[in-house]
Amino acid sequence: MNHNLNAIEISGIRKFYNKVREVNGAISLTLGQPDCPVPKGIKEEIVRALEENKTVYTPNAGIDSLRREISLYLKERGIKYKEEDICITVGGSEGLYSVISALINPKDKVLIPNPSYPAYENIVKILGGEVINYSLKENFTLDIKEIEKALEENNIKVLVLSFPTNPTGAILSKKDREDLFNLLKDKDIAIITDEIYEALCFEEYYSIAQKEEVLDKVIYVSGFSKMFSMTGLRVGYFCAKEPYMKNIMKVHQYNVSCAPSIAQYGVLYGLKHCKEDVKIMKEEFIRRKDYVVNKLREIGIESVDPKGAFYIFADIRKFNLSSEDFCSKLLYKGKVACVPGTAFGSRGEGFIRISYCYSIEELKKALNRIEIFINSFK
Repeated sequence: MNHNLNAIEISGIRKFYNKVREVNGAISLTLGQPDCPVPKGIKEEIVRALEENKTVYTPNAGIDSLRREISLYLKERGIKYKEEDICITVGGSEGLYSVISALINPKDKVLIPNPSYPAYENIVKILGGEVINYSLKENFTLDIKEIEKALEENNIKVLVLSFPTNPTGAILSKKDREDLFNLLKDKDIAIITDEIYEALCFEEYYSIAQKEEVLDKVIYVSGFSKMFSMTGLRVGYFCAKEPYMKNIMKVHQYNVSCAPSIAQYGVLYGLKHCKEDVKIMKEEFIRRKDYVVNKLREIGIESVDPKGAFYIFADIRKFNLSSEDFCSKLLYKGKVACVPGTAFGSRGEGFIRISYCYSIEELKKALNRIEIFINSFK
């Protein structure tokens, strides 16, 4: 076996999701799976593509019309990648794996936020790279001084960013984007920015990829699992300039050949015709977020108000339990499953992640149970 796998653990997210089966009647607030249906037009387009036998290999980089449409969509967001800078992937996950595989050699250092989505660290470890963490501010926004310090003390090859962020819901501010740009513009470093939740940014959207002067060192990774609520249909993409694109494409080509054909046609339709569906979904998530944040505060659990995605990183330090213990007790005694903050890195200790990808009715039931559970501490 690859000895690097000895340092890898099964996802803490899935660990608690799987435990729900052990508790009769438990409510799960674990997964980042929007409960909204795939927009009707996308489903109809996928069926149409199937009936028209569009089930063969597409070009490795994806169908040309979809790549063009993504380029147009990104330009609306202030990001200027051309069609040839875009590759369609089997979800954002494959995009991340292909990008990191192409960028690093064993022992190369990758600078990753902590807490953050666990795939970043684990992919680097599987490939034999070295993870260097940078911490965030108390409100989970970017700490430019932390990044600057890490760059000074280490020979960093790759910097990872992620906004809006899983698990905290933090976004990148205009000031942080400018400070980040000024820090990185003259440095020889690759920048991976994972923006899978971009369509679910609740305030003004800012990205380092909007700074055209550094676009040649930015690799932008995103997808449609969250945007169109199509997690199982596996369509993502990455954007990169040469020579990054040529080399990442080698990994992508030999790994998956191409993304699912009929799903690509569905996404193409979605980008052209389903933006109103996305707007409605975002408004619903804001409504749910406001309910959960306010209810948590009412029952004595503080959290930073998320500005994007669909997660709340709730502070449970006052209860003097580890995140793992708190979530285990909440599941087996309170019959609600959340994810320990340590599933997202060591600096997630003292927090739990609550996903509000569930109906208001389900969230109310779950929060009522959490309130009863919390009252048992008094």
